[in-house]
Amino acid sequence: MVSKEEIMKIAILSKLFVSEEEIDSLTEDMDKIIAFADTINNATDAGTDFDNINNLSDVLRDDVEVPSYDREKILANAKDSADGCFLVKNIMK
Repeated sequence: MVSKEEIMKIAILSKLFVSEEEIDSLTEDMDKIIAFADTINNATDAGTDFDNINNLSDVLRDDVEVPSYDREKILANAKDSADGCFLVKNIMK
């Protein structure tokens, strides 16, 4: 069972504000989530093979090379370009 203190610790670590009214509800919800996860962890696969249950062989199409647009036409709309590439503003300063 999840305690109220653990819910508050998770909220603090997550930088979330949790009011006193929400703690009981969140505690119940977290208990349900953990119980569900335990149910999933304890489930057995009974040796059932689920690979290719729809008998699909190759659902992806082959890659086909197609001609591209003219680079100069594409770069004509660019605010800034150099050496055949778009120049973008450095936001990491």
